[in-house]
Amino acid sequence: MTKTVLLTDFAWPDDSIERMVIESAGLRLVSGPAAPSNVSDIDALVAAHQPHGIMTCWAEVSAQAIQSSLPLEIVSRLGVGLDNIAVQAATDRGVWVTNVPDYCVEEVSDHALGFILSWTRGLNHFDREVRAGRWNPASAQLKRLANLTCGIVGFGRIGRLTARKLSAFGCRMLAYDPFSGAPQPGVEPMDLDGLMRNSDIIVVHAPLVPATKNLIDGERLALMRPGGLLINVSRGGVVDTAAVIEALASGRLSAVGLDVLESEPLVPDELRSSPGAMLTPHVAFSSDASLEELRRRAAEEVVRVLSGQAPHEGCNQPVRHS
Repeated sequence: MTKTVLLTDFAWPDDSIERMVIESAGLRLVSGPAAPSNVSDIDALVAAHQPHGIMTCWAEVSAQAIQSSLPLEIVSRLGVGLDNIAVQAATDRGVWVTNVPDYCVEEVSDHALGFILSWTRGLNHFDREVRAGRWNPASAQLKRLANLTCGIVGFGRIGRLTARKLSAFGCRMLAYDPFSGAPQPGVEPMDLDGLMRNSDIIVVHAPLVPATKNLIDGERLALMRPGGLLINVSRGGVVDTAAVIEALASGRLSAVGLDVLESEPLVPDELRSSPGAMLTPHVAFSSDASLEELRRRAAEEVVRVLSGQAPHEGCNQPVRHS
């Protein structure tokens, strides 16, 4: 019997790369709609097709979905974070959960630097001014990045690369990560409150887990130096959106660079109308190279597991039932 792989959703024009990898291995690919469906629709899709493997981008793969597919062997995340997969349910069922943890390290760190340089050099602001017919260089209130302190919250692969890239600009760098390994030269480890107090720029690279939900809230934003910049290129839920809106209105923050939101794709009107808000639609991971790598490697993990091998990027230890 030919094994079936279900692609729940995809954030690119087609499923050609996934189909090539899956079908070249003698497997059958079934693709859901490109846009992620709601959880009940995904549950129904899984129950109907009884896949041996599930590949998911944004769609939620619930415990119900995992329980309903009797031949299921793997849930492969087309991305890094696992907050849309019922990992414990998969583990209990003996199902592998995998991700692609390092495909977009360059892109996300570049995106963070793009927000920083846009703020220090006024790129967004002056682009809007010139387009509106206002040519007023005397109004510039720009900053020398070398004179600022940048605090990085979450010092894994991406946080470390962001720091290495920032080092070229000569700014002071702080880092908070309770699980980080050896310190990086030129970066000062610091507790989170101390980092907030001492930073002009905060870059959030932390994963969304229960301990990091609303990690950056109103109390922590109040610790920052007035007029600072907050960047979130991780997960929307790590930052309290309502607190960010209040901090922008009060001037505690002069700007934010947000690639992710708790409510995405819905954007609060207060953010949309704020001149200090730089907003991108969850694309920090994206480039021609990163998307090709992501799609190919996620599909290869499915092929690997369905051919009886262990995955390269297993995120759990499935319980083997006798």
